[in-house]
Amino acid sequence: MHTLDQFFRIEEGVGEAVLEGVKTPIRAGFAVVVPAGTHHNIINTGNIPLRLYSLYAPPNHRDGVVHHTRADAEADSEHFDGKTTFDPAASNLAV
Repeated sequence: MHTLDQFFRIEEGVGEAVLEGVKTPIRAGFAVVVPAGTHHNIINTGNIPLRLYSLYAPPNHRDGVVHHTRADAEADSEHFDGKTTFDPAASNLAV
């Protein structure tokens, strides 16, 4: 549970989103919005890695952090350090 809204976009694989105990099947192309204060979990139910990204603010995790299991995520005490891997020189985005 977080104190802010969260958005998940499923890029590859299949799974289920569990919000307040309600399970909903998800797959590539799906998005899930989790309102602040909602107990939630995203679970891989397939045979390949469930690839997704999540958006929320302010940042909570260091850029590039990947947790392969829930146990890994729960054991990790890291927090956003203010550094990103975004390289404006390598992008066509105006900064």
